[in-house]
Amino acid sequence: MYRMQLGLALATTIGAIHWSAPARDAAMPLSVQGTAAEPAEAPRAPWLQGDPADSVYRAARAALSRRDYRRAADLFAQIPDRFPRSGYAPDAFYWQAFALYRIGDEPQLRTALDALRRQRERFADAGTKGDAAALEQRIQGVLARRGDEAAAVGVTAAAESAAMAEHAEHAERAGEGAGDRADGRCEEDGDDMKIAAINALIHMDSEKARPILRRVLARRDAGSVCLRRKAVFLISQAGDEGAEDILLASARTDPDPEVREQAVFWLSQVGSERAVGALDSILRGSTDRRLQDKAIFALSQQDSPRARQALRAYAERADAPDHLREQAVFWIGQSGGQENSAWLRGLFGRIRNEELRKKILFSLSQMGDSESVKWLVGVARDRTQTIETRKQALFWAGQGGASMADLAPLYGSFDDRDMKEHLIFVYSQREEPAAVDRLLEIARRDPDPELRKKALFWIGQSEDPRAAKALQDIIEQP
Repeated sequence: MYRMQLGLALATTIGAIHWSAPARDAAMPLSVQGTAAEPAEAPRAPWLQGDPADSVYRAARAALSRRDYRRAADLFAQIPDRFPRSGYAPDAFYWQAFALYRIGDEPQLRTALDALRRQRERFADAGTKGDAAALEQRIQGVLARRGDEAAAVGVTAAAESAAMAEHAEHAERAGEGAGDRADGRCEEDGDDMKIAAINALIHMDSEKARPILRRVLARRDAGSVCLRRKAVFLISQAGDEGAEDILLASARTDPDPEVREQAVFWLSQVGSERAVGALDSILRGSTDRRLQDKAIFALSQQDSPRARQALRAYAERADAPDHLREQAVFWIGQSGGQENSAWLRGLFGRIRNEELRKKILFSLSQMGDSESVKWLVGVARDRTQTIETRKQALFWAGQGGASMADLAPLYGSFDDRDMKEHLIFVYSQREEPAAVDRLLEIARRDPDPELRKKALFWIGQSEDPRAAKALQDIIEQP
């Protein structure tokens, strides 16, 4: 089974999985990128041609890109000192601090903190102010781990404050849209600082961070929505023995739908049997279809017999929504294995829902085993099935690895014109010379002129060098 490889910078949209192009990324949360308050690591391209600091900014940016951090820090520091009115000056403090942080020695880290302080004092509305807050907490965390007592106290205090309900601020933000902008995105400057503080504490002392994360996720006030969306990630990464219960509670009871969906997603990354049980309970008991959709994906990522059984049981439920059953079938097919293949073949015979049967045919074509391919060919031959089902089975057999030795004899065994026409198309999608041979034979000998024309059309689309010669021969026939 292919499994997702997650990193902090992965960001894609949660969406419905399309059968034509079922991307794994579709089930990923909206706010993965920057979840752990990762500061920006690359300056934007120069945008102020004619600005007095433009050439210095370009040189500093180039130095940073080649990892010459000392040179980059020096050049970025020059911008606000030499050109205080430059449009590059507000962000230059941040990039100076970032370069110094990359050097990593204690004197450079303290100079970086001073640069970030100067940015706050001189350019409170700098475009990088949110990144600066995250970077400051990261630097404080590094100093704390190196034994700086003041930094350790600051990190702990900042993390504690992030978990506390600030009622006045929350009431004000609720009046402005509960911490969200009109476009649905979070106003993240304050929350970035808080999440960075918690993240720094996790790296310094994970035992202290866990109860703080629990308190954050226990909050239900509108002002903490954005913070909770990020906290579900952190609790999944903290390695807490009770992470499953905390995430399950968020998935079931948090009033924000994105928090619930992200809690389900990160449950899949905990990887324990308790997490599988929690996901199964969501799938069986929730009435939130989006949440069930995420639970199906999450279960598909578990290498667990219990998870596989949960997906199978749901796919068999006649009272479940068809599109969710189809999702379960899809992910079972992506898991591979003879056991899953045999189960899908058995399910095909037990259900009558045509759309679900089509998804089973597709899923079996993805299994990659010879038994599934032979079974698909058998369905294509089966006259008791509908024409549409047989055509689907034939197409997916051709796509799923059936050999031309399996496909070539089928043409003569079909007595239905639609099936023959569809098989001509299946041949056209193959690259083997044997497929062209079969099309040439149909074009020359089939008694049905319409089928001969179909074969000729697809021969004309072939890149096989024999195709042009065959067409010429047919044209020149007396």
